[in-house]
Amino acid sequence: MSKKSILIVGASGVVGRAAIEHFASLPEWRVTGLSRRIPDTSGDADLISLDLMDRIACERVIAELDHVTHVVYAALYEKPGLVAGWRDDDQMQTNLAMLRNLFEPLEKAAKGLEHFTLLQGTKAYGVHLHQINVPARERWPRDNHANFYWLQEDYVRTHQQGKDWTWTVMRPQIIFGHALGVPMNMLAAIGVYGAICKAEGKPLTFPGGAPVVFEAVDARLLAQAFEWAAITPECGNEIFNITNGDVFVWRNVWPTIADALGMEIGSDEATILHEELPKKSDIWDNLVVRHGLQENSMQALVGDSFYYADFSFAYGLETSAPPAIVSTIKARRFGFDACIDTEDMLSYWFKRLQDMKIIPPL
Repeated sequence: MSKKSILIVGASGVVGRAAIEHFASLPEWRVTGLSRRIPDTSGDADLISLDLMDRIACERVIAELDHVTHVVYAALYEKPGLVAGWRDDDQMQTNLAMLRNLFEPLEKAAKGLEHFTLLQGTKAYGVHLHQINVPARERWPRDNHANFYWLQEDYVRTHQQGKDWTWTVMRPQIIFGHALGVPMNMLAAIGVYGAICKAEGKPLTFPGGAPVVFEAVDARLLAQAFEWAAITPECGNEIFNITNGDVFVWRNVWPTIADALGMEIGSDEATILHEELPKKSDIWDNLVVRHGLQENSMQALVGDSFYYADFSFAYGLETSAPPAIVSTIKARRFGFDACIDTEDMLSYWFKRLQDMKIIPPL
């Protein structure tokens, strides 16, 4: 039997990197990754550097990908400062243009295309704008706000009409995994924050505001969901929320994080990470040398993720916010029942980052 051939778009991000590693571990899949930066990943995959805003380059490179049968589209453009850009029309149009520049030449080249997975998130329910009813369900009407999710989804739906291939939309919660210099990587932000605190002789203080109930998803689990959707016909033209299966509050998992980083917990100390941590980049540079870490500057490792951490930690929030919980019943009913304890996930990932010499050891 010939191999299925999957194209991972956005291969250098947290999601794309995990998808590359997952599918590369499966002998029945041929794996190709596209991203502007070649990801720091291992595995049997063809990795190609491509800027999705370069339409001419996309036409040239993607014309050679006639073997592709499945696609995971995890490419993402975020504006500097992250959160403010979520309402910016330029951010939305750029993300649509990236998808279009990929899809139009791919549709011509990949005559055997079977399935296209598109990544969204819980901003689809307006969690960044207003309180939502919980648990959020995929069958609800669209939340009435501008979002590149709708632009991309409508584009894919329109191109799929009358075709043999199908699509699936995934809506994960906060994603945890490893990638360098991306705008939404909580592990890198927390790892660097903890290392700086330890270097200064301080305990691991919680820098955020009032408690909020969250859900998480391990990037490895999300990659499993991609595989499930790719090979399960019933997933065609459906939308699924994907989470670890439990809920968490940052303060409640803070002891697990402190233990993983070899630290004691201190009293809460509200801190704007995106303002304060870059001032201490020289401390991080010294830690890199002292511990023989991979030679990543703070910016190269964290990107704009301190902004994401401030948002997730609810900095400045004085009273508890309503939870933003999604239902994963639909995915379970369709056959995807994988789950992971969020505290186990955090322990795993910090240990892995230490073993990779991304952050200092215990």
